Amino acid sequence: MSTSENSILGLKMPTDPRWADLASVSLEEILTDHAFCEQKAATQCITLIQGYPDRVELVNALSPIVTEEWGHFRMVWAEMKKRGYNLGRQRKDEYVNLLLQHGPKNIPSDEKLLHKLVLCALIEARSCERFRLLAENLEEEALRSFYYKFMVSEAGHYRLFIDLAEQYYPVEKVRIAWQQWLDVEMHILQMLTPRGDRMH
Repeated sequence: MSTSENSILGLKMPTDPRWADLASVSLEEILTDHAFCEQKAATQCITLIQGYPDRVELVNALSPIVTEEWGHFRMVWAEMKKRGYNLGRQRKDEYVNLLLQHGPKNIPSDEKLLHKLVLCALIEARSCERFRLLAENLEEEALRSFYYKFMVSEAGHYRLFIDLAEQYYPVEKVRIAWQQWLDVEMHILQMLTPRGDRMH
């Protein structure tokens, strides 16, 4: 799958440039939201393993990702404690909720896993793009380095979910599903106002 369209990840719509500026003045809020995003990512991998225990490749691939995502949560929480920040309460992820609401309807049962994997890839790709913006635009050098590491990790997770989808479905079917979700995401980003207190 090409990763050269419009950005290295093939996303159809770049993040509004104002987002990084907003995030830079809302560090406690953005770190809190990031921490919960890492928790949700670990939970989503567990849910996929529980839902598809017969898919050996999936179980093998996602088992270490659960550990990695929880490790990311611990890294973000450590950064927050170092700064004297409190974790706060989990927030609703409007971006993900809208993706789920506006995604393809009446999916055949044998294609549900395809769309779950592609949706996970999309969320990882968008997270990677946001982390890149933070790595390039935050004033504090330590935080730029912090988010560069997350950017690299999310790029790998995006690729892993696409690779898993291509193990179970024809490549062309995966590409069609990917384009469907990119179109959905572009529509949703046009609806949302950039918020510096949210990763998505």
